[in-house]
Amino acid sequence: MRYTCLILALLGAISCSPEPRTAVGDLAFINARVYTVDESRPWAESVVIRDDTIIYVGGEADAAQYIGPGTEVRDLGGKLVLPGFIEAHMHFMSSGSTAGVLELNIEQSIDEWIAAIAEYAAENPDIPVVFGYGFIASKFGDAGPHRKLIDAIVPDRPVFILDEGWHTAWVNSAALDALNVTQDTQDPIPGYAYYKRDENGDATGYLLEDVAMDASDMLHPVTEDVVVEGLGMMTETMNGMGITTAFDASAKEFDMNFIKRTLDRLAKRGELTVRVVGAATTDDADDVDQAVDRAEAWGEHIKGDRFHYNVLKIFSDGTLEARTAAMFEDYQGNPGNAGHTVFSEAQLVTMMTDAASRGIDIHVHALGERAVHEALNAIGAARKAHPDSRTHYVLVHIEVIADQDIPRFAEPGVFAQTSPLWFSYDEYGKQFVSDDQFQRYWPVRSLEREGARLAFGSDFPATGLGIAGMHPLLNIEIGHTRQIPGQPDSPIQPRVSERLSVESLVRGYTIGAAQMLHLEDQVGSIDVGKKADLVVLDQDIFAIDAYAIHKTRVILTVMDGEIVHEL
Repeated sequence: MRYTCLILALLGAISCSPEPRTAVGDLAFINARVYTVDESRPWAESVVIRDDTIIYVGGEADAAQYIGPGTEVRDLGGKLVLPGFIEAHMHFMSSGSTAGVLELNIEQSIDEWIAAIAEYAAENPDIPVVFGYGFIASKFGDAGPHRKLIDAIVPDRPVFILDEGWHTAWVNSAALDALNVTQDTQDPIPGYAYYKRDENGDATGYLLEDVAMDASDMLHPVTEDVVVEGLGMMTETMNGMGITTAFDASAKEFDMNFIKRTLDRLAKRGELTVRVVGAATTDDADDVDQAVDRAEAWGEHIKGDRFHYNVLKIFSDGTLEARTAAMFEDYQGNPGNAGHTVFSEAQLVTMMTDAASRGIDIHVHALGERAVHEALNAIGAARKAHPDSRTHYVLVHIEVIADQDIPRFAEPGVFAQTSPLWFSYDEYGKQFVSDDQFQRYWPVRSLEREGARLAFGSDFPATGLGIAGMHPLLNIEIGHTRQIPGQPDSPIQPRVSERLSVESLVRGYTIGAAQMLHLEDQVGSIDVGKKADLVVLDQDIFAIDAYAIHKTRVILTVMDGEIVHEL
């Protein structure tokens, strides 16, 4: 068997299993169109699974030797099979606390948002704080949203609404009173983390960056029971979207003991049907000396069979919508404001070099071109100090990148991670940036051409479309068209040349994300010996009209050899 298998493998006839010929699978998929994402053999017809592992990938005829009387055989009738999707950037723990709250949609008008808040408040008269998320601040113009708009509909209790990016908040007067915000309240970081004020010095109800996050912790406290229940619903939803692995990019509102207990409880209930890699977060310049120690402590403590929080997440800047992302020129109509970086480049070097010395992966929220540039400089210093480190340096969001910085993403250990959902035409955001900057939004194809490693995720709950915005197939369509899904006549986000192929987007949602998370030996492709994470789709997304990809349904999801979703 060993020599026969070797000869056939060399001829490219089959993918051989390390198991003996007598190995029999528990579950077999035959008559399928299997996209393995393995460049050496991208397509196959059959997959056989035993326990949680793939034992055969290859042609139909040779699959028979792995099928016995006890094997469950699924004839897929030519349907497309992909590796399980990897959500490379979301807020997993936070999503548990948002289950059932108000979701606004960035496509709606301000009047529709106000009506939705009023309706939700009326339907939930007993909740002490009306909490929701999903507005986009740029629709309100330079001043941002105002408390009086909510006061008119909910005057009697606090209302707290996070924006679509979870970087700013819109609150009413009752919320400001509960927070004890007065004319004397100091802004933590003027121009970055602050209370927007009117000409009299009164807070308008628009809260930016850390101020919004601190208010969220005060107004929307959550219990362990709430998060466990919410995560149970979330994992079921994720499996329904074909997601089997996720990166929790920030869980800073929870301490490490809370996270460990919550995930242990979810696993004990049999509801942790995604594997999770997570990060400890720093977003405070006074935290430089403690950040890496905390990430290391989290990595030692928060781990289990399907979760490990062993990454350091650094918030370097804000968002374009809030005009807090760090740019090389002032925002349009806002002279003197080119955004803000939380840490100096020297501080980034200190943290990255320390993390690299310990082999800790680093994810940097760098949305503006100046933040990206400074983060790349710090990465260069860390790589020079520790050239043999296993550390991965992941730049997150990267909405605007200076042309000269694009080749730097091809350096070893550097990854580019972003959300294709946001690649459609940004009719509101363009008013804040120069035309040159707008033409350089999301230069993902340029990154790919230079050899950058791409990984994709949704940033849920900060999608702007609620939970629907997390779906990988919706993201894949938008990443491919750079247009509103299903609308071929809608404006194309410049530059058209930055459109990615469907294959590239699938890779970014599978093997690219797996490599980013050091999981490529376990998941990310359909190969013998890897974990049995598979997705079966009702349409071939490589063959159908591009504007129909978002309508594709996930009809089956397998995680660790277990069917966790089936239509």
